[in-house]
Order: sequence, then structure tokens, then C-alpha cells
Amino acid sequence: MAITDWPLDQRPRERLIRLGPEALSDAELLAVFLRVGVAGKSAVDLARDMTRHFGSLNGLFSSTLSDFSAIHGLGPAKFAQLQAVLELSRRALSETMRDDRSFNSADTVKQYLRLLISHKPYESFVVLFLDVRNCLIASDEMFKGTLTHTSVYPREVVKAALAHNAASVILAHNHPSGNSVPSQADHQLTKVLKQALELVDVRTLDHFVVAGPSVYSFAEHGYL
Repeated sequence: MAITDWPLDQRPRERLIRLGPEALSDAELLAVFLRVGVAGKSAVDLARDMTRHFGSLNGLFSSTLSDFSAIHGLGPAKFAQLQAVLELSRRALSETMRDDRSFNSADTVKQYLRLLISHKPYESFVVLFLDVRNCLIASDEMFKGTLTHTSVYPREVVKAALAHNAASVILAHNHPSGNSVPSQADHQLTKVLKQALELVDVRTLDHFVVAGPSVYSFAEHGYL
């Protein structure tokens, strides 16, 4: 049954307008995004197919074009729309972080980093540069590598911190393997970067490891 045949008060778009987006399920929110379904399936049915196929929203958001297009009714146009929505979300969070005059919320950083690097198929190392009030100056992808390894050069991180006139930094990288537990190499890298940055009076506030929805904080575990 097409959504237009549903009672008005049960249609996702109308429910969103009346009750707010938080009242809708994942499938209903995706249905609003899709707008229409395919022959024999409503937009909600198609959205349910998507959530089952990818297993989670993070799985959907990190899908490639070929994976996305494997579902009947989806293709390059919808993929481009989804990527645009995700990028707008990243930029909105970045603006929030820049505007927050007391940027001390680990949850905000985790949310931002999930959007920023959890979907990447390669290992990405990013640095958030902060001013003396803990406001975000810039978020830079400093290095990127293969699925299992990336080379991070302390000298380049120090140069970037000085160029941004940063008072402190937050380090982050993803684990495409899906396991957020840091390796021994991650611990060693954190130690080396922290010592190098201290030489130019830049503090290292935290190092986050992002693996899908899971985010590991070195500071929260007592390593910084």
C-alpha cells in the first residue's frame, strides 16, 4: 500500500511535522528522506529493506555507491542526496563546536568524529585544533593510509598546531576493522605526539579511536 493511501495521521511526513522527528522510527525517517518507494513497496518498506540490509544506520551511512545501489530502488541520485545530508550534518556540528565558547563536551566530539571518520574505508588520522577557550579552530585530516596502517609524522602535527596557533589539540583516528580498542602502536603514537606537542606548549586533551558507533577515549581510560 502506498503511503498516500495511509490515514493522514500515520504518514511519516505528517507525523514528523506534528510530533517532531524524534517521534519517528529509523525506517520512518528514512522514508521521509526517500519520499517515494518502488513498485509494490512503500517508502517505509524500502527504508526497512535498507536498515535490514546494512544492519544499522552507521552501516548505511558508510556504504559505498555499489553497496547502496544493490538495493532495488536506490541508485546514484539517492546516494548523492544521502552524502549531502551527511556532509551538512558534519558541517553543522563543526559550526556548533566552533561557536561553543566552552568546548568541553566529550559527547559532542564523539558525535562529530563518528560522522567525520567512522564511515571511511581507510585509516584516517585527524587533529582538532583548539584555542585557549577550547573552541575549535580547525579540523584537519593529517594522514590517511590503508585499511590497517597509516603513517603519522609528529613533525607535521606540530607544524600544523603552530600554523593554527592552537593552545591544545584532540587527536583521533578510525579503525575500519570495527574494533575501537587501541593497539600498542596507538598508545606509543599518543605518547610520542603528546611529548612533541609539549615542546611547543600545546596540550593534548584526548585521543579518540572511532570504530563505527563505538568511540574509545584515551582520557576517559586514564591514559592522558
